Amino acid sequence: MIKTFLALGDSYTIGEQVPLHESFPYQLLQLLRNEGHSYYAPEIIAKTGWTTDELNEQINKTNFLPQYDLVTLLIGVNNQYRGRHWYEYKLELMHLMQRAIYFAGGKSQNVYVLNIPDWGVTPFAKDRDVQRIAYEIDKYNEQCKIVTEELKCHYIDITTAQRLDGNNIDFLAADGLHPNGREYAKWVEKLAKKIL
Repeated sequence: MIKTFLALGDSYTIGEQVPLHESFPYQLLQLLRNEGHSYYAPEIIAKTGWTTDELNEQINKTNFLPQYDLVTLLIGVNNQYRGRHWYEYKLELMHLMQRAIYFAGGKSQNVYVLNIPDWGVTPFAKDRDVQRIAYEIDKYNEQCKIVTEELKCHYIDITTAQRLDGNNIDFLAADGLHPNGREYAKWVEKLAKKIL
């Protein structure tokens, strides 16, 4: 039986500045297929710049399949970037996660939530208050972990490793902000380990 895959998020989900096949949903798809699992191409509901409420708004306008075998969610960096409070993020994330569980046919074990990368470590942020960004990203990710565990979904920490490579051009797209395929491959490895 061929399985279905829904990826919800923002620029990190579409793979801003990288070819489609290097984005994390497509790399994940290939890895799962290599392991003998049949999946249709991922359905991606994501856009660069989206916040939690903007993703939610798009979900309201989209027609979905009755259910998906695999759902990923990665959202929130733009909430932080726009200076929104982590508590608002927590509430909106909880709502999005409940929707993700619904899309997974009520199976929270089929929902994988990736935490938010720290854009403050990238060359793009060289003139910013990087300590404040790191503090706020940690606060957001703390809430992300709490909600994910409460709703019994899988929490995937990509931030710890991303912080080590965030200033290395070998792991960055041309804009000096978004990851490239090499960085996404690390996320995929973590994801696939949980899924398989």
